[in-house]
Amino acid sequence: MSEKVLTYKDIDKSILKALPNPVKKAYEIKIKIPEFTFLGVKNQPDFADVYITFYPTDKIIELKSLKLYVHALRNITVSYERLINVFYDHLMEVYEPDRIRIVMICNPRGGISSRLTIDSDWKARGGEEKYSDWKNHLDDTWNVTL
Repeated sequence: MSEKVLTYKDIDKSILKALPNPVKKAYEIKIKIPEFTFLGVKNQPDFADVYITFYPTDKIIELKSLKLYVHALRNITVSYERLINVFYDHLMEVYEPDRIRIVMICNPRGGISSRLTIDSDWKARGGEEKYSDWKNHLDDTWNVTL
């Protein structure tokens, strides 16, 4: 018997839970996920550090549910590029933040490392570009500016 291969379509966003934002003023939440694991497209384990910068509106991330969501990704076969986009879409849909920025720094595979970034503030993502911190970021460095 062969085991069913789980793909990005099997990622369950209903695992993510929201808590009411206790403060209605502007503030920033930073989250680091140092053990982000999933199966790469060749069904081999991939590892990454993920950094989330989150500007809440009415909801904040329940960290336990985020942990369960991330744990569920361990059996998903997906490319880096698809995964960061699905992860971004799910966080946007569930939490509806004013801004979210996700940086995924993938461990080397075959001698090559990757760094992927998505920011809801970018015009290309429908943002207003009202935050300018990302504009001065040096793309050729591995420093994580959140």
